[in-house]
Amino acid sequence: MQPIGYWLNRTDLALTTTMNTMLAESGLTRLTWQVLNAIEADQQATDSTVHSTLTANASPAELADAITAVLADSWAVRPAAQHLALTEDGRARLARVGERVAAFREDSVAGISPEEYRTAVGVLERMTLNLESGQGR
Repeated sequence: MQPIGYWLNRTDLALTTTMNTMLAESGLTRLTWQVLNAIEADQQATDSTVHSTLTANASPAELADAITAVLADSWAVRPAAQHLALTEDGRARLARVGERVAAFREDSVAGISPEEYRTAVGVLERMTLNLESGQGR
């Protein structure tokens, strides 16, 4: 049996690779899609709030590049300095991509019961909190 770190890394790589392939036809990556979702979820989104929301997903430089990409592709705009908002086209395109992401999520949990999924996420959450609180040695 491989250790948990092996499966965490392999799962994240599989998620990223599969999502990047699926989203490429829409001009997105997993990270730019996550940035768009962070902007959509926060009507007062700023670069800082996007960075703090997605800090576990990428480095600050990668997040800055992803923000630059969604602005350059007109998925988002800056209504004020350091603020971010989706464009109408960005909202519509994100909704269309959402249908594909929903299918991807369904495929990724095939054969996994909702209870198994909740257990897996709960274990990972507890493990992370143990390590972040200094209980890991």
